[in-house]
Amino acid sequence: MSETLPRPTDTVPVQAPSPSPTGNQSHALEALRRRVAGALHTPDDPSWDAARTPWMLNVQQHPMAVLEVRDSEDVVAAVRWAVDQGVQVTAQPTGHGAGPAFDQVLMLRTRGLDGIEVDVDRRTAWVGAGVKSGELLAQLDGTGLTFLAGSNPDPTVVGMTITGGISWFGRGFGLGADSIVTVEIVDGLGRLRRLSATEDAELFWAVRGGGGDFGIITRMEVALHPAPEVYGGRLLWPVDQMGQVLRTFRTVTETAPEELSIWYHTYQFPPLPEVPEPIRGKAFASIAVAYLGSREDAEALLAPFRSLPGLAMDLMGEVPMAELGSIADEPTDPMPGMETSALLTRLDDDAIDGLVATVGADSGSPLPVVQIRHLGGALARTAADAGSHGPVTEPYNLFALGVPAVPELVEVIGVFFGRIQASVAHVSSGRALLNFLGSTGDPARWWSEQTRQRLAEAKQVSDPLQTIRSNRPVRP
Repeated sequence: MSETLPRPTDTVPVQAPSPSPTGNQSHALEALRRRVAGALHTPDDPSWDAARTPWMLNVQQHPMAVLEVRDSEDVVAAVRWAVDQGVQVTAQPTGHGAGPAFDQVLMLRTRGLDGIEVDVDRRTAWVGAGVKSGELLAQLDGTGLTFLAGSNPDPTVVGMTITGGISWFGRGFGLGADSIVTVEIVDGLGRLRRLSATEDAELFWAVRGGGGDFGIITRMEVALHPAPEVYGGRLLWPVDQMGQVLRTFRTVTETAPEELSIWYHTYQFPPLPEVPEPIRGKAFASIAVAYLGSREDAEALLAPFRSLPGLAMDLMGEVPMAELGSIADEPTDPMPGMETSALLTRLDDDAIDGLVATVGADSGSPLPVVQIRHLGGALARTAADAGSHGPVTEPYNLFALGVPAVPELVEVIGVFFGRIQASVAHVSSGRALLNFLGSTGDPARWWSEQTRQRLAEAKQVSDPLQTIRSNRPVRP
């Protein structure tokens, strides 16, 4: 049984029109069109709005043009064209990772780089830059192996991994960024390069956690990890039991083995006809679980939750690798969104009581999802030959999502974000994960000054003309 998170159903913020290219720009773009095999979209095209609109529909993007890349040769040609024209270029495979800083850039849609090569014996997989997480999981179904996949099957493997890769299996196997084996990348001068522990080792360090500011990745090799059995799903209680569920969540996570990942959720489902009847117009306190092992072992660890009264839904069961995304069952269709996050040093009674008051029963919260992920385990340790991301020493990550389906909700959502942050301020480390910064978050909330400086030096070598622009820019 699967119940989906609420989707926006009212009006969606409209993307403002982009300016048409000037005469010189039109001439230059026609020259690019002749160099590449993929389709090039410009503001004069009827398909323009579809081409430029990101996954997060309320984020405005006004690139100069959008190129649907067909192969790595297109990427090389596009970057060299950008160097010649003195413009910047960015990659956005499926629309995730959008931000307001992409005006007048050449945007590459690398979804067409969709090759997958799994080597079960070596426990590695090569994936093109456009391969979605769910697509690789489907290829791994039945192999007894997994990659360090996140909660949603829609983002690309490359996109979610290079900025950290916080996975269901991270407590057991660490950061996704540290499981990158090889990277093929077109740097800021249009050179196709191969990065590994023995090839361009400094740039390899930077890419593994520093994001996409060093070049346009065309494909990547990732390590696979053993997962012969996965048991998981969700348990849901009425939201008025939020305090009990959170306290039990704290107790269980304090002693959880590294094979067990538990994420807490508060859900608010709208009273709309398209929402399934069992959850329509209701609110819940919930846990989502992924366990690397058997049903029996998992249920023994989850016994404190089973003892809580009033369980409204039990969605637990064995999870085939192809169905891993069904555990959290997050939206995969484009939607408007706002988000906030914070890393927490602990989850004490004051934080729990504050969150209950802010988003629990009778709070008036408009937020469809508030999540607390238990981290720790291998995520808190520095891996051998680690990349630039670094360990996550905080045991919990708090995340909240707002859906501004109508403009009037933007201010209301912002007010509740402020209340959430205030309720956990005394246990917040002040840091936020790169994967959870949203469209306008400052990477300085994660990178130390020492790391940022080393990343800037790697950027200068790989992109001396500042041709590449990512959603997590590395400042000089």
